[in-house]
Amino acid sequence: MEGIPNWQLWSLFGILVWIWVSSFFSVTQKIRSITQPWVTQKVITGTHSILQIQACNLRFKNGFLDAFFSGLSYVVSVPFYTAFLPFLFWSGHSKLARQMTILMAFCDYLGNCIKDLISAPRPCSPPVRRVTTTKDEQENALEYGLPSSHTLNTVCLSGYLLFYLLNYTQTRDTLTIVVWFMLACILVALIGLGRIYLGMHSIVDVIGGLVIGMVVLSFWLMVHEHVDRFVVSGQNVMSYWSMLSFLLLFAYPTPECPTPSFEYHTAFDGVALGIVSGIQQTYGQFHHQNVPRIFSPQLPFLVFLGRILVGIPTILVMKFCSKALAKRILPVASNTLGIPIRSTCYIPALNGSSGNKSEISRQSGCLQKLQFFARQDSFDVDTGIRFIQYAGLAWSAVDLAPSLFPYLRL
Repeated sequence: MEGIPNWQLWSLFGILVWIWVSSFFSVTQKIRSITQPWVTQKVITGTHSILQIQACNLRFKNGFLDAFFSGLSYVVSVPFYTAFLPFLFWSGHSKLARQMTILMAFCDYLGNCIKDLISAPRPCSPPVRRVTTTKDEQENALEYGLPSSHTLNTVCLSGYLLFYLLNYTQTRDTLTIVVWFMLACILVALIGLGRIYLGMHSIVDVIGGLVIGMVVLSFWLMVHEHVDRFVVSGQNVMSYWSMLSFLLLFAYPTPECPTPSFEYHTAFDGVALGIVSGIQQTYGQFHHQNVPRIFSPQLPFLVFLGRILVGIPTILVMKFCSKALAKRILPVASNTLGIPIRSTCYIPALNGSSGNKSEISRQSGCLQKLQFFARQDSFDVDTGIRFIQYAGLAWSAVDLAPSLFPYLRL
């Protein structure tokens, strides 16, 4: 281990200890027993306020508010951010893109951990009218409530974007700063109100997302430069981040009932690893501070559009290939190592023997699993497949696709 900074060893060791302590002392259950009744009571008592907000829809017979808040929620959803981030990399704003990716992964992990830790319900429907017009919203409705991930993510990402723009444009005009700040506040307020109006969250969920988001944003603004320096020029980056990503799959609470939250965490955990690995390999070529930016003479809009037309198919093909490769390699590797596995969706042949138990055990990442080699009957191989799939997608966005652009004069 010579040459590895001590802080890396201690941080990984600390996560391992935390997983073991949480498992041995049943920390998840103890915290849930304290927090869940209080939050649940707040959700129940807040139902009347939600119904009052939803009553505004009676003034718009054409469902305008449904469409408005549903569209706004999608614009700040994780799938939208995932699709939007490659455009930032290809536009020349690599620092903003990688910072927002890592911040998004941190928010996604923290928010989903708290959701599944507390396992507090969403507003009861009925009487609350729950509007789920998209597949993404239908899956979100299967998660627990506190905190509102949309609110948390909007606070962090809009706050960091505002910080970046003020520094990038070197704006010192007080009126401009106030206007941008007010626009960010209005966006956060509309997102929070929209989540309540759509019946997806109670008031306590939105307040929780707002408070946690402000704490995370404040912390991120203190450490973001250190994180960026480590990613682009640090020591032992790839091995450390790989180990960190792997451990975070286990440092996750088991929810009271299975939810999609862990799947979202797994996907963005893989995205963060793919981005970091790609940046490490190609920073000096495609992601340094002097790369051409969109609307400059070196990168006009039509060239940027060409990058999108080439880049999107490239990363989709890489996502497909990564998934296919993982579906072949992981079962073979697991069998070779004697690790029992199951699959809940990706490999039907591994699903038959598990029966209903596989659905109960769908949440494969949890704090109780430091003793996984002794206590687990089998592991859900879908977790590894999903992780590799999204890691490959993200890597191709910052390494493979930019490598193709020069050959196509893009």
